[in-house]
Amino acid sequence: MADAPMKKDELAKSIQRKDSLFPGGVEGEDWLGSKAQVRPGNFCYPAKAEVLERLNFPNPRKWSPEDEDWNLPENWKELIINGLKERLDKSRTLKLFMDICVRCGACADKCHFFLGTGDPKNMPVLRAELLRSIYRGELTRAGKILGKMAGGRTLTPEVIKEWFLYFHQCTECRRCSVFCPYGIDTAEFTMLGRELLNLLGVNINWILEPVSNCERTGNHLGIEPHTFKQVVESLADDIEDITGITVEPTFNRKGAEILFITPSGDIFADPGVYTMMGYMLLFHHIGLDYTISTYASEGGNFGSFNSPEMMKKLNGKMYAEAKRLGVKWILGGECGHMWRVVHQYMDTLNGPADFLQEPVSPITGTRFENARSTKMVHIAEFTADLIRHGKLKLDPSRNRHIRATFHDSCNPARAMGMFEEPRYVLKHVVENFHEMPENTIREKTFCCGSGSGLNTNEFMEIRMRGGFPRANAVQYVKDRHNVNTLATICAIDRATLSTLMDYWVPGTRVTGLHELVGNALVMDGENERDVDLREDDIDEED
Repeated sequence: MADAPMKKDELAKSIQRKDSLFPGGVEGEDWLGSKAQVRPGNFCYPAKAEVLERLNFPNPRKWSPEDEDWNLPENWKELIINGLKERLDKSRTLKLFMDICVRCGACADKCHFFLGTGDPKNMPVLRAELLRSIYRGELTRAGKILGKMAGGRTLTPEVIKEWFLYFHQCTECRRCSVFCPYGIDTAEFTMLGRELLNLLGVNINWILEPVSNCERTGNHLGIEPHTFKQVVESLADDIEDITGITVEPTFNRKGAEILFITPSGDIFADPGVYTMMGYMLLFHHIGLDYTISTYASEGGNFGSFNSPEMMKKLNGKMYAEAKRLGVKWILGGECGHMWRVVHQYMDTLNGPADFLQEPVSPITGTRFENARSTKMVHIAEFTADLIRHGKLKLDPSRNRHIRATFHDSCNPARAMGMFEEPRYVLKHVVENFHEMPENTIREKTFCCGSGSGLNTNEFMEIRMRGGFPRANAVQYVKDRHNVNTLATICAIDRATLSTLMDYWVPGTRVTGLHELVGNALVMDGENERDVDLREDDIDEED
């Protein structure tokens, strides 16, 4: 991992003291009038000019958030005001959210970034006020007349800088909305704020370069089809070396029953590759008729961090490929934002996938009625159904070196309500499983602190602060139950939590759910298994 801004003990003491990163840190300072403090460690690098040009985004240029002048377009204020009007006219929920908040503060201590930074502007209510105050000051009669007395303020370049910082200190996890008595979705403000900033060319590279890559090659990493195929085949070779089992994934095969799509992090990133190996062992075990696309080679949808239009475009490529290949339905891997987009936005943006069949498991005959419209089944519910029908040969003692807890990923958990299926699978493939405290899991789960396109190294201080609440809950079960493994069902979580655990809870590995499934599967004709998919000795205690 990149060097954190300070030693762990120092950062922990800073959080415990509630040291505020609020500009100036002066008690009673007026937040409406304070200036945004840009400093190394609290901002992400802006999008490269060539990336904006490839995406046909406005105002491509070379600039830095540390510059005094951000080289905004001459008509920048007009672009923001008109953009805000247009989006309020389109979205009834946004219009309601602008006026319904009573500032009760129920959300304040629910945000991991506020807990980790002590910055009042990271309270969800105040983060939303960064936008609401401009809405009142620029678009309401009371705000134009009374100004601050009506909670309004004028749009200035300083406000743009403030938006850039704080709308990128929100992972759109929606934990705050669980506790809001009015059900206000602060993530909608973050999405709106980022969308408006895009109009000015004020955006971050860690979001837009993956979007550009996905448009160009089909996946976030920009890997071309032949390389994608080679890497999957190399993972199949690794499986054979470890287990003696030859798995034979197919690519772009027309007429396969199922199209399998997973995040590219499962193909190219550690520890995601072990999850991919688990998928392939599972599919071989049950004789699944599936194929993998080298063109729609990305389940993740960074468009969801950018704009509804881009979200729609990237989601549509998966369905275009399913139609081209003539499959019956889609099986999706362990991803977070892929599932929020499919579950919450697809019918509105792309429309029902009527050209595919309602998913039915070819192994158990189970009809996945929840996927009647999307025609896409989550791998956790698919595997849970297999176990429930006794279709898998499992030996959980092969994970006896694993003492696991489970991190509910924000998107599958809060956005989909998928709480029990992964736990059902986990309890059948490991011998030792311990839950974190109840107020940190299921719908109240804490975020990894680096999602929504923020898992970049230059942002490490804020990431470690934002991830502290999740790490603290892991430390709790590590202290009480000697937990050594954090399992999850999100590719971004596997990447970001690995860094977080290395920093806050050393010695805690991060795994995908299906890595553990792959370890536990008893395959016909396999070698004697004394190591797991990472080639770690299963008899060796951590």
